[in-house]
Amino acid sequence: MPATVYFADMRSTSPKTSTVGKIERLLAELGVGTAVRKGDLTAIKVHFGELGNDAYVSPVFARKAADAVRAAGGRPFFSDTNTLYSGSRSNGPVHLETAIAHGFDFSVCGAPIVIADGMKSADWREVAIGRKWFERVKIASAFLDADSMVVVSHFKGHEMAGFGGAIKNLAMGCAPAAGKRDQHSCKFFVKEAKCVGCGLCVEVCPVGAPVLSGPKGPGAKASIDREKCIGCGECALRCAPKAITMDWKVEIAEFTEKMTEYALGAVKGKEGRVLYLNFVRDVVPECDCAPWSDAPLVADIGILASTDPVAIDQAAYDLVKAAPVAAGSAIEGKAGAGDDKFAAVHPETRGLVQLEYGAAIGLGSREYTLVGI
Repeated sequence: MPATVYFADMRSTSPKTSTVGKIERLLAELGVGTAVRKGDLTAIKVHFGELGNDAYVSPVFARKAADAVRAAGGRPFFSDTNTLYSGSRSNGPVHLETAIAHGFDFSVCGAPIVIADGMKSADWREVAIGRKWFERVKIASAFLDADSMVVVSHFKGHEMAGFGGAIKNLAMGCAPAAGKRDQHSCKFFVKEAKCVGCGLCVEVCPVGAPVLSGPKGPGAKASIDREKCIGCGECALRCAPKAITMDWKVEIAEFTEKMTEYALGAVKGKEGRVLYLNFVRDVVPECDCAPWSDAPLVADIGILASTDPVAIDQAAYDLVKAAPVAAGSAIEGKAGAGDDKFAAVHPETRGLVQLEYGAAIGLGSREYTLVGI
């Protein structure tokens, strides 16, 4: 049976049709009280955004989820997990500082912030899923201890997953560093001919896998110790000449399937207790983990709501695919309406595997009915 995905476009002509008004209506259509029970500790899963990024979901919008949870009798808290790579969210204190700098403070978002995997990403437990890649997955304790969840996702491109929405928000976002490492089976290497010897890969790697053959500059070449590499992809994301790569044909499908299995583990035991919002606006090429935000690939489309993570991502993907390419974007002249925008910007990724495999393992359905509000 097709899942229902509610949709609100970006047009506004009155207070009731403002963005916050539409979020309220979408949550009302979902029936927050059916998922959130009185006294529930309810995790609102968000991405606080890396410092320098400005495309993450605004705390003003995310607050509406907290308001709806409170109205249903729940106790909301905003949460995310620490990153595997070095950066502005790599441990509890700096992660909190970044969240507050981006407006995720009680006075703005209306609920406390909990870093789900603790100070040093050591607060997690295993969940049995019994799937192809993992018998058990590692999920941050705060998400496991939550009685219900509202997963608030920014739908955008991703340099490894192709695109990121609800599935990726669950998978990477609910896993501690050890769980992220489990998913990142990929190992990176350097195309020496493209390397300019800038040394940025050495600076950003959290485990010291890349090394330079000499002082920074055109005469130096980087190399990566694949035994040390944990596959986080930060070096590839930061490499301007795109000298760092991986064996995409072999490894990327495995990565995407592993990621999808982790999403299944993140919601196991919460059947009927999880709601999803996808913001299909500021559809930028890279994840909100990047410390920048490029021009959007398409014009803002709208907001989606569902109880099915696969269906909501499928609907978001379909809407972006159907849309014209935005002028001035990274794929202007390379794609058009009806083309896969994410394959155009990240041609070696396999984004649709999230949806195909998600449906195959029972995470959700690719079949949906889009209902406008």
